[in-house]
Amino acid sequence: MPNQKAAAPGQVLRLLYFNAGFWRQSRLRAIVFAAGYNLAFGPTARPRAGDAVVVWGKSPTAHRGEEFAARHGLPVWRVEDAFVRSVNLGRAGDAPLGLLIDPIGVHFDISRPSRLEQILAKDPLDDAPLLARARQGIARLRALDISKYNMHDQGLAPPQAGYVLVVDQTRGDASIAHSGADAARFADMLEAARNEHPTARIVIKTHPETARGYRAGHFGPKDCDSRTEILDANISPWAVLEGAIAVYVVASQMGLEAILAGHRPQVFGGPFYAGWGLSDDRMALPRRARKLTRAQMFAASHLIAPHWFNPHAGALCSFEEMLDVLQAALRARREDGAGYIAAGMRAWKRGRLQAMFGANKPLIFMKNTQKAARRAHKMGRKLMVWGMASAPPGTPVLRVEDGLLRSIGLGADLTPPSA
Repeated sequence: MPNQKAAAPGQVLRLLYFNAGFWRQSRLRAIVFAAGYNLAFGPTARPRAGDAVVVWGKSPTAHRGEEFAARHGLPVWRVEDAFVRSVNLGRAGDAPLGLLIDPIGVHFDISRPSRLEQILAKDPLDDAPLLARARQGIARLRALDISKYNMHDQGLAPPQAGYVLVVDQTRGDASIAHSGADAARFADMLEAARNEHPTARIVIKTHPETARGYRAGHFGPKDCDSRTEILDANISPWAVLEGAIAVYVVASQMGLEAILAGHRPQVFGGPFYAGWGLSDDRMALPRRARKLTRAQMFAASHLIAPHWFNPHAGALCSFEEMLDVLQAALRARREDGAGYIAAGMRAWKRGRLQAMFGANKPLIFMKNTQKAARRAHKMGRKLMVWGMASAPPGTPVLRVEDGLLRSIGLGADLTPPSA
């Protein structure tokens, strides 16, 4: 149901879109609606008071909306993922938990201010409770091992500490060109890291989308030598930052995380977090003269600017509540990620077990527990049994039972459990 309000002078209530993603992605629509805006398909809409055009960042299809807005004298709003997004990559199908909805610009475009930049430049950022939340938020991200994407394997160790970290990005990423950089800056960055640390090991961190084969990066085997290696393993960004003695980035979000981890990164582009006294900047950023603390940076980027969303409530929420949701999803992934062989489960229970435990890998059901245990061992999965059913000694096993608050109906009537 549309948000039924009349637009006050200058107020935007309806966003006209020209990108199919706004139609296909239900989570994207839900967050925009929860933020107080209706979405309408631009090519068939008749512009009216209270309209703006919405586009995805600086995507290749953004020109459709930009051209329509220019013809009809409408403002252009830009939407991008927030800095904590999801468990898996968006290209793998995971929906975002937060968005930046920006009526001014987009945070990675150095050519003009964005809403986030205005917050960093003009908001007092001196509220004691807000800064306390920021410090707690930074600590919690690190303690929970949460980044923008969170499919890393906590069992994988980073390289031996003492290296210089050089962070790659995907070729053609909009944040590179719009931060004032290009592909040549990555070569410059690697050369600078080598020259400025002539005896240190160099570790080039591959972007997750490159590691998964979605998009190419800027570095490869040709860039390796006796002291330079490529790190494409699925290792926690926080763990990688922990072992670094210096961090070099162009415009990657890992530069922001490096700041939050206590580093002072060398920045070769103009991302939003550069120019505030928290990084060594290789580009002139005269528009940004204010000096900020890490807590102030986090307060702006994670607490004030984003619209966070709780998909279970279908409503906007605080950063902390979003983190609760993500923490639960991560716990499920980290505990259930290897998958299960479920032995001896009655047929009517299987659908609910699949829904609760098969989000990462579908459960495989078998009747015979001994055969199920052997298959689990062979596939690197855990064995799942009901209650106190017998299991072979030494077999990793998950025992499941109905929760203490089970359902409205009886299990004897085949009512599926809610917990």
